[in-house]
Amino acid sequence: MAHTAMSGYGTTAGDDPLQTAVWRLRSRACWADAAALLRPVTAQAALQRTALLVERCLYTEQGWAEAEDALRTAEALAHSDEERGAAACERGHLAYAATLHGVRDRADEARAALGRAAALIAPGAEGRALLDFRRGLLAENLAHSPQSARAAYRRAHAGATAQSDALLLSCTWRHLAGLALRDGELAEARHGFAESLRIREELGYLVGTAPALASLADAEVEPEATRLRAEARRLYRLLGGVPTWLSHQLTPPAATA
Repeated sequence: MAHTAMSGYGTTAGDDPLQTAVWRLRSRACWADAAALLRPVTAQAALQRTALLVERCLYTEQGWAEAEDALRTAEALAHSDEERGAAACERGHLAYAATLHGVRDRADEARAALGRAAALIAPGAEGRALLDFRRGLLAENLAHSPQSARAAYRRAHAGATAQSDALLLSCTWRHLAGLALRDGELAEARHGFAESLRIREELGYLVGTAPALASLADAEVEPEATRLRAEARRLYRLLGGVPTWLSHQLTPPAATA
């Protein structure tokens, strides 16, 4: 299961105290509390608030109406091409999440919104790497085109590296590793999953650590795989069963006679 990435505001020493507080809440799956700290009076604040609430939808399968309301506010406040592109990127991601979780088929809306974002966000601009990553998610999970997904993830990986966006880099490592695992490239998959886990642990991104542990377990041999899944299960329970889509990956296999 794929999940979101958003720029890691508040993840380094010296950041604005508000952004640090938002990050700490977000990283512990408290998206609504984090969003409540942001007053949507500027396009930037409205977009960040929207991204938090969309991420909550993807991780919890709840809060769809709130995310839609926040998105409409962000769209109304967006004036520059960059702001309009960022809003379109969020609309595409919300439509993708709704389709992925079976809430409603919004695949056409997701494709159109991300295409609109691509026309507005210039190559090399700050939001382009995140857009490329989300286009990769669409290609992998809705279009079932691993080749297109890999190309998009690689563009996102290069952009995240250039912009020192550690959280996004953890996501591109993980999804490129997932494609490698599917192709039977175990060493490449292990390396990518391990890098993703390392970055998330360093950032303190607790809500994303359990998925990273579970992914690495899929590429490891016993007894390490069992140890990693046990740790992932502990974090998953600590956060109250979030992300919801991780439950099937962490369920122990049924005993056989």
